[in-house]
Amino acid sequence: MTEELFRSDGYRRSCEATVVGADERGIVLDCTVFYPMGGGQPGDTGYLETAEGSRIEIVDCRKDGDNGDHLHIPAETAPALAVGDAVTAHLNWERRHRHMRMHSALHLLCAVVEGGVTGGSIGEAKSRLDFDLPDTNLDKDQITAELNRLVQEDHPVGIRAISEEELDANPDLVRTMSVQPPRGQAGVRVIEIDDTDLQPCGGTHVKSTAE
Repeated sequence: MTEELFRSDGYRRSCEATVVGADERGIVLDCTVFYPMGGGQPGDTGYLETAEGSRIEIVDCRKDGDNGDHLHIPAETAPALAVGDAVTAHLNWERRHRHMRMHSALHLLCAVVEGGVTGGSIGEAKSRLDFDLPDTNLDKDQITAELNRLVQEDHPVGIRAISEEELDANPDLVRTMSVQPPRGQAGVRVIEIDDTDLQPCGGTHVKSTAE
């Protein structure tokens, strides 16, 4: 399984890696800073740089459901790589950082709007959440004011893990109605916005609401 370096450090922009698989589906590395599409967050883009200085443009990153490998999808004209090749993986950082800001903003929206989440998507310029609400008569101005207040208060955003037993004892932490967090690992990864929001999430986030 590909080591996911972004899980503990979403700000890491590059890493040294070794090619452990390469076929028509994509390129598999032993470790990566590329986030794979999932949870409404798009897969990262960027490039792989070989020891000789060649660049392989990566236009998407997806997760292989069979074994957990990350498939780095190269551009059609990119040079081929072979198992054992050493590369440096470089993120399209500006795009990733916009996704991080958007994702954290959606967690703030969860804190302001009370209701189960039925869907959503993250983009560079526009993102959305779908809520299951008994009352859809929402006050947009009030929601906007609350979001701006949480941004201005500069709440720290952190990552930690809770046990499956803790999650079972607090089922309301899971806001998504149709998707449950993965189990059977060392713990359930949660994103905590200080004094504001706590919920399981595998995505990348900024370090503070002011960002």
